[in-house]
Amino acid sequence: MIDPSTLFYQNGFGNEHETEALPGALPVAQFSPQKCEYGLYAEQFNSTAFTAPRAANRRTWMYRIRPSAAMGEFSPIDKGLLRTAPITEADCPPNIMRWDALPLPTEPTDFVSGLTTVAANGDARAQTGIAIHVYAANQNMDNRFFYNADGELLIVPQEGAILAYTELGVLHVKPGEILLIPRGLKFKIELPEGPVRGYICENYGEDLHPPERGPVGANGFANDRDFQYPVAWFEDRNGDFTLTAKFCGGLHEAKMGHSPLDVVAWVGTSAPYKYDLSRFNVINSVSYDHPDPSIFTVLTSQSSSPGVANLDFVIFPPRWMVAEDTFRPPWYHRNMMSEFMGLIEGVYDAKEKGFTPGGMSLHNCMSPHGPEAEVFEKASNASLEPQRYENTLAFMFESRYVIAPTQFALETSLRQKDYNDCYQGLKKHFKSSANTTSQNS
Repeated sequence: MIDPSTLFYQNGFGNEHETEALPGALPVAQFSPQKCEYGLYAEQFNSTAFTAPRAANRRTWMYRIRPSAAMGEFSPIDKGLLRTAPITEADCPPNIMRWDALPLPTEPTDFVSGLTTVAANGDARAQTGIAIHVYAANQNMDNRFFYNADGELLIVPQEGAILAYTELGVLHVKPGEILLIPRGLKFKIELPEGPVRGYICENYGEDLHPPERGPVGANGFANDRDFQYPVAWFEDRNGDFTLTAKFCGGLHEAKMGHSPLDVVAWVGTSAPYKYDLSRFNVINSVSYDHPDPSIFTVLTSQSSSPGVANLDFVIFPPRWMVAEDTFRPPWYHRNMMSEFMGLIEGVYDAKEKGFTPGGMSLHNCMSPHGPEAEVFEKASNASLEPQRYENTLAFMFESRYVIAPTQFALETSLRQKDYNDCYQGLKKHFKSSANTTSQNS
């Protein structure tokens, strides 16, 4: 296992990175020479269409010991609790839902075997929508490798660091950071600190990228320089290896006589990256009112409707709250977007009880939600000095499409059947005549 302290990274979102593990392995001035240096094979990897606009085009040239075609036939294997959109095994209710954290496994379980789907929307074959999974593992993948042809993977660790060995290099990712694996890229996950748990959003749609800043201007939110890409690293190993593919919702396995992590050099724009969420430059209100959560968007995948997201990845990190004469937690709301939330650490300000690290909640399209009764009372009567929100990191996967829970999610004992009770203590405060005056009325 690689020592994470020895890893180096390249910075900058969407740049055409180039890196080589052996000097001269990258061709100069062309991508596919008649003969590559070191007897390597040139192979192009595209995660967007060939003719996608230049700014959105994602492709990488790899120079590898053997081409990816040097492998056996795939055969289907059991997919366990892994599911793919559309979810048809259970009806989707309008109820708000919440779950406790998935327990860590007691039997030997690697990253792929430890995947459990909680919900999904859209249609993977039509390349719209998302699926939301949780992972829990206690074993390295060793000689097993994986790729997902259905969508890119946004991995959000919650407990324990992971080492992602990919075709394009190695990334060490700990809780508080995220990892993006492009659609179709081969990788394996090892566990440098022991058992791990976290969340995954499988994006079937347009590639995730930082949102436009609009009136904010040139700086703020997630800055391009803070996205970190691996440098070239390869292994020249023969032996018994397996490659697991997720394709059209099923899992398939093929045998290989060598490690697929044999890319000696690469150049391009489609590559895995990690991002430290503590580097997000939070924008917030400095006068009044609680702004829309869109100001906390780290990455977005847009749908065919401008400004309407197939997926927004939104975080609620440590930050200052200074708004005057303002109810500071999220207001009660119903909206056309569907929201799936997770908690990496600490306490989320709108749900101080029952929503614990590793837990999850689902508030679907037009299902009313907001702060629990006790939070409402406390926030309504709080002194409004500037307040620092510390030791907290929650996130949201938000989508324009209804997020349908799986049968497992509906029936598991981890589901909090009494979640809706958090609103039963909301009191009637109505009076027939007003006795308060807002500074903005």
